[in-house]
Amino acid sequence: MRFLHTSDWHLGRSFHRVNLLTAQRTFLDHLVETVRAGEVDAVLVAGDVYDRAVPPLAAVELFDEALHRLAELGVPTVMISGNHDSARRLGVGAGLMERAGIHLRTDPAGCGTPVLLSDAHGPVALYGLPYLEPAMVRDTLGAQRADHAAVLGAAMDRVRADLAERPAGTRSVVLAHAFVTGGTASDSERDITVGGVASVPAGVFDGVDYAALGHLHGCQTLTERVRYSGSPLAYSFSEADHRKTSWLVELDGTGAVHAERVDAPVPRALARIRGPLERLLDDPALARHEESWVEATLTDAARPHEPMARLVKRYPHILSLVFDPDEGPARSLASYAQRLRGRSDQEIAEDFVEHVRSGRAADERERAELRSAIDEVRAEDMTAEVAR
Repeated sequence: MRFLHTSDWHLGRSFHRVNLLTAQRTFLDHLVETVRAGEVDAVLVAGDVYDRAVPPLAAVELFDEALHRLAELGVPTVMISGNHDSARRLGVGAGLMERAGIHLRTDPAGCGTPVLLSDAHGPVALYGLPYLEPAMVRDTLGAQRADHAAVLGAAMDRVRADLAERPAGTRSVVLAHAFVTGGTASDSERDITVGGVASVPAGVFDGVDYAALGHLHGCQTLTERVRYSGSPLAYSFSEADHRKTSWLVELDGTGAVHAERVDAPVPRALARIRGPLERLLDDPALARHEESWVEATLTDAARPHEPMARLVKRYPHILSLVFDPDEGPARSLASYAQRLRGRSDQEIAEDFVEHVRSGRAADERERAELRSAIDEVRAEDMTAEVAR
């Protein structure tokens, strides 16, 4: 059986000031054509269909069009909600859509209920595990703790229990939206840290033939059976070196996995360039980036006069300008956003405590209080999004 594994469409998202809806439409055209030409038996979408809980109308219309086109092909689609989606909104009409072969899995209580397909070798059970916010689903799943490892482990226990009741030889696929240990993050994923921990071990998926993951935006292989498809488009300059693809996965009669990457259309190349302004303006080696979306980092000791106006003449698609002097007092001009880049909410809060107490760091009890407060706010935000 052949699957096309994709995720993290983020319909409605922009890249800096560029509207990406046209590029997202081009990707969906490519996806439909790949399904048609590649003799795909099922499409797997591992969450973050939309970029926010209440997406713009144009994004909803694009999603609706994509579902109609997939249904017309007669190829089943299994889709889960991600941490950017409103599970309840995405799941509206799921019962009716199922009749057309579009299987939306947005309810954590249904983790152990598979979509059943079959081929010449027998049945294949596909389990959809939507994004599981620990504080909101702990009781539903009977998890012992309100953290990612516990709730995902409880969901997988339901999968394995159901699978044990299936006929011998039943192959299995799980879709999940999570940060799995060993994966490489980028700047464009929303932080899902709970209790100071964001990731779960890959071993949580033991017992199934293939785990189709979403959340991290880089395509990557954690094990032969556990893979991220990554996002089809770049959503931050930290993804400039990504090769954007989907996985075309073949599951043979014994459950062995063969996977190959299918390249996604690239609307425009990304480039990160760095150096003094004059070199960025004059260096002939940088000519290959003149039609790219550009992030320029200036290393001049003093801030140059009107740097963006000068850079845009050479790089008409420049989108981001960063100041990062190589040395000297000008380094203090680094922006607040630069100083926080790559740091978690927990680390920022602990730094603040240390700063206001003139260098005395938070102790373990205080760090635990900060973790608890941050987790509580995150849970409240998720509850508010679901209720909208």
